This record gives sequence, C-alpha cells and structure tokens, in this order.
Amino acid sequence: MDRVFLNADRLNGEPPIFRGCSSSELVALAVLAFVTWVPLGLLLGLLVGAPIMGIGFAGIAIIGSVFVSATVLQKLKRGRPDHDYWHRFLIRLEALGLRRSGFIRREGIWDLGRSFWP
Repeated sequence: MDRVFLNADRLNGEPPIFRGCSSSELVALAVLAFVTWVPLGLLLGLLVGAPIMGIGFAGIAIIGSVFVSATVLQKLKRGRPDHDYWHRFLIRLEALGLRRSGFIRREGIWDLGRSFWP
C-alpha cells in the first residue's frame, strides 16, 4: 500500500498560513504596519502625555492593519497566478517612471531579422 506524504520542500510556492498570505508576505505586511504605526502612536502618546498609551495603541493598530491588509491581499490574489499582484505593482512603478520592472513589454510584430526566403 502506497502512502502519500506531503513534503514541504517539494512545493512550487510558499504555502498560505494566514488568510491566504505566505509567511514572507505576512512579514512584509507586519514590517510596513510597524514602521507606520509606531511613530504615529508614539507621537499621539506624546501629545496626550502618555507615551506608553501611544505604544499600546500602535500595537493594536498593527494587529488590525495586518488583518485588514491580509484580507485585501487575499482578495487581490484570488484566482490569479503566483506573484501576479507583485508583477502588476512593478509594471505600475515602471509606468510612473520610478523603477524598471525587468519585463519585456512590447506591442507589435516580433521579427528575428531574417527571412524564410534566401
């Protein structure tokens, strides 16, 4: 009797671990939320007079941001190939002139420079 074992190192892509996001995507979302909310929470706490309260607010905001952004990313990824959203983002940056995407984006007829007839 053959048994089928799932081997994690034979996967083509990272497995989803939370709301359709892989671990690398979750780390990116968490870092982005941390970089955004900690300074804002600290500033808010200093304005109120209790910096610890601002850090607590930042912690709650980080958790909420990761949950909401993972849900949005899950909806963006549904039914599309791996890394489609990232490729679209890079193409958008190239269209704005901020970064080269590395993709060949050419419209028209491709030609090899030689003809069939001698």
